[in-house]
Amino acid sequence: MAKLTRATRERDGEKHPTRYYSKKQEDAVAGATSGRRNSNSGAGMWQKGDVTTDQFLLECKTRMTDSDSISVKKEWIEKNKKEAFFMNKEYSAVVFNFGPDQPNYYIIDEALFLELQEYLKNKS
Repeated sequence: MAKLTRATRERDGEKHPTRYYSKKQEDAVAGATSGRRNSNSGAGMWQKGDVTTDQFLLECKTRMTDSDSISVKKEWIEKNKKEAFFMNKEYSAVVFNFGPDQPNYYIIDEALFLELQEYLKNKS
């Protein structure tokens, strides 16, 4: 068996680089949000974040193997919020999952949660 580096993991008998799992999650998030995946994970000068929608800049974080937990870093949230402002996006969210093909969860700030709560309350 070939040695697996940090950037490569074996799944279903195949080796895949980290980027494989990241792109897979970003494509899924872009599809679910009617957004667009940013090339090179937003590492360009003018494009930031992983996925953009009309109102959101989304930063995606995925596990390469199934897990019961994930550590959320404050810097992810703060950086994404700054980049959303830079890109003239009203909202930002960090999207994470617990492994490949697992559901995605969105981290939003309290102000946006309260807007969502009010919207849902008035929807009925």
